Amino acid sequence: MILTDPPYNTGGDFRYNDKWDTDPNDPDMGEFVGSDDPAKHTKWMRFMYPRLQMMRAMLKPSGVLAICIDSRELFHLGQMLDELFGEENRLAIINWQKSYSPRSDNRHVSTATEYVLVYAKDERTAKTGLQPRTASMDARYRNPDGDSRVWKGENFSGPKARTHQGMVYGIQSPFTGEVHYPPAGKCWRAPQSDALRWLSEWGVDYELREMDDAQTRAAIIGVAPGDVRKVRAVMVKFDLPMAREAAAERRAAGNWPRLVFGLDGQGRPQQKKYLEDVKQGRVPMTYWADEDLEPDALGDVSWDHEESGHSQAGVNELTAIVGPGHGFETVKPLKLMTKLIQIWCPPSGTVLDPFAGSGTTGHAVLELNHDQGTDRRFILIEQGRPDDGDSYAKTLTADRLHRIINGEWAGKKKHARLEGGFTFKTLEKKVDAQTLLLMERDEMVDTVVASHSSTGNRRMAVLIPVDNDAELYTYLVAKNAANEGIFLVWTGAKENTDLTEEVYEKITEEADTAGLAGIYHVYSRRNLLVTDDVVWYQIPDRILSDFGLDVRTESFTEEN
Repeated sequence: MILTDPPYNTGGDFRYNDKWDTDPNDPDMGEFVGSDDPAKHTKWMRFMYPRLQMMRAMLKPSGVLAICIDSRELFHLGQMLDELFGEENRLAIINWQKSYSPRSDNRHVSTATEYVLVYAKDERTAKTGLQPRTASMDARYRNPDGDSRVWKGENFSGPKARTHQGMVYGIQSPFTGEVHYPPAGKCWRAPQSDALRWLSEWGVDYELREMDDAQTRAAIIGVAPGDVRKVRAVMVKFDLPMAREAAAERRAAGNWPRLVFGLDGQGRPQQKKYLEDVKQGRVPMTYWADEDLEPDALGDVSWDHEESGHSQAGVNELTAIVGPGHGFETVKPLKLMTKLIQIWCPPSGTVLDPFAGSGTTGHAVLELNHDQGTDRRFILIEQGRPDDGDSYAKTLTADRLHRIINGEWAGKKKHARLEGGFTFKTLEKKVDAQTLLLMERDEMVDTVVASHSSTGNRRMAVLIPVDNDAELYTYLVAKNAANEGIFLVWTGAKENTDLTEEVYEKITEEADTAGLAGIYHVYSRRNLLVTDDVVWYQIPDRILSDFGLDVRTESFTEEN
């Protein structure tokens, strides 16, 4: 999970490294963006966009990004995230109550909320966790009929009547004789065969009977009467007074069947839902959710300050830990960050915060691990304010974590140790070239393997990676089912990328060392050698350019 609270465009002056997208090592800061700059929103987006690209690239396929924002840039940030992640991967727009009393920060409406935009890299593989159930939620489940398990009556109707016409049918109550249908647009949750069986448990004989109800069913489904399928109703088989008497006796006996008609027998069909069958948690929605359902996406979600904390609480928490004078006027509350991590980071997952600030994200991970016995880890990145000579990563962020781990808060009150730990590292001014080259080669190998696996016959396309921990091989990366080697001519953008005679000799030596057959599958930019034992594949220029090779300066390009 990536959870972060980036710098907001609050309407005042701001300044940032505007060359970061082309040169992350550039030490200079850009020009000041004044509060009266008509392009200040565009410039803020330019600051954010390459960093959002990097965040998305760093997520696992099942990863989730949760990013805090206020109303000034909510729409702009949402547009960028929709473009990068796709609208279908937007899981939630959470609005949380940052203050609970009116503020004079606006001429017209007091600002009481801020937002968290939540996006999955792929919503099909992302998981949304449940929050712990509350005592009041469990109190809804009872056993008024003497059932051995506690239950509550659940609505027996569900959505999608148009696509489930066979589940739109009449059900006759054995108590009142009324024939019940689902509400408009709804269908029953179970087919007639199940309903017939459950209703018969009331000691009443039921049957499937054709009814003149096409118009009623068509109105529920939303089609013309001529377009509705013929479906029989579930009706009492013999005379109703006998059915009513039998159902009343069965109701008095207790431990009622699964399909009930309210606690008094006079209501609509309901289904018993047992507490032990309910997910042992609740969906992270507070205002209009069915707490027993786990949705694919949460939509718009509101959290009041009791659920999420508020801004002043965040400031007070920081002051209590490190003491006054820290200079932070706005701090996200610990409760908000804890809740987000609990919902979208698995118990053994890793949380990255690339705008760590005062370290609330790390604090939240440590506290969750302490309270719940989980094993989450965190990576915090903080630049501080180098233009002000204020690099507070060590003096504030790390200091906060150190204090909460050891229970050494600034005040006199003693606090429990949270255990855990962290290491502190300072980034050098330049990226290590050798490390970057190894990363590039690994990515290039992945590209080649994916390309090879999509070509040729299925048996030969399955590749087995070659163990190169001892760095025996310069070009060998894998082998196929016929024990033939797969070779990649790539040691960096400024090195040779062509199959030459010298490279060929090295490839044959590596094949012998690995005990491979005498057929060589070689990926390179160009083939400058003709030999029958080489099966050659060209690396497309567009891939090479992604890895830093400027193909425009070459005499040959893929397009030509």
